[in-house]
Amino acid sequence: MGFEPTTPTLARLCSTPELRPLFRKARLARRPDLSRNAPGIATKTETAVRRLRPCPHGGDRLGHAAIPIRDTQQMPATKEDLFARLADLGIKTVTAEHPPLFTVEQSQALRGRIAGAHTKNLLLRDKKKERIILIVAQEEAAIDLKRFHTIIGCGRLSFASPELLVETLGVPPGSVTPFALINDAEHRVELIIDEALLSHDTLNFHPLTNEATTTIARDDFLRFLNACGHPPRVMALSPPAGDG
Repeated sequence: MGFEPTTPTLARLCSTPELRPLFRKARLARRPDLSRNAPGIATKTETAVRRLRPCPHGGDRLGHAAIPIRDTQQMPATKEDLFARLADLGIKTVTAEHPPLFTVEQSQALRGRIAGAHTKNLLLRDKKKERIILIVAQEEAAIDLKRFHTIIGCGRLSFASPELLVETLGVPPGSVTPFALINDAEHRVELIIDEALLSHDTLNFHPLTNEATTTIARDDFLRFLNACGHPPRVMALSPPAGDG
């Protein structure tokens, strides 16, 4: 028959240190003392604070280097930003306001009101998005897009999605313009200009919005492109105006 201690006996066992079970001492001995800031040991609270606390040199408190990331919240340039940039370069332009234009056909209604060569601007990409190409040509230029990829030496091209358009040039569909290269700080977009277009002294483009058209001298336009770090590749994509 086993021994069953009485209530007074249990009280005496719990109040006398040397009679307490030894396994409890052993378990307590194995438990780390987190109340002390021992080297290499941090509490969960301290770790959380370290993760949230900013570090002045760009890394974290544990010595990890900062990882550079692109600021996706940065706003693209506005029409006013573009005009300020042109003014800084000493470039004079003339801008005409009009209702939103989404197609070449709609913009042709303004012919006679706005002098100079009018353009069409196409943003294309290959399948892997390794090459993103902006074609700038006269609005009536006949460009064979099915063969164009063989001319520049890449895979087949298709029109860029609205999302890619905003991501690279910072403008919505209908407002594609070489002026939008001011937003391509990463130089992801290749610029190709139809040689026939540059035979005109003045050119017309949307100033980042399809509610206006900006007229600019050809040489000033080329100077703007170089200032943006996008020197164009000039190619004969279509026959000159008047040729059969």
